[in-house]
Amino acid sequence: MKKIQILGTGCQKCTKLADLTRQAADELGIEYELEKVTKISDIMKFGVMVTPALVVDGQVKVAGGLPNVERIKEMIK
Repeated sequence: MKKIQILGTGCQKCTKLADLTRQAADELGIEYELEKVTKISDIMKFGVMVTPALVVDGQVKVAGGLPNVERIKEMIK
């Protein structure tokens, strides 16, 4: 099972990244757990200075951007 985390304080882009990520994972048909990390102190533990960010199995895949569904699929495979 993939552990997918969305890092962000709950802004519009953070919510959109969560929606796109959920869509990408569902389309891939993988088992996953999606967690939203909203506390600044927890986000900083990942070394991320700009949100939203996508973390897959502990690795930051993108920060500060909003990739499309196809790009997210590549990141979470």
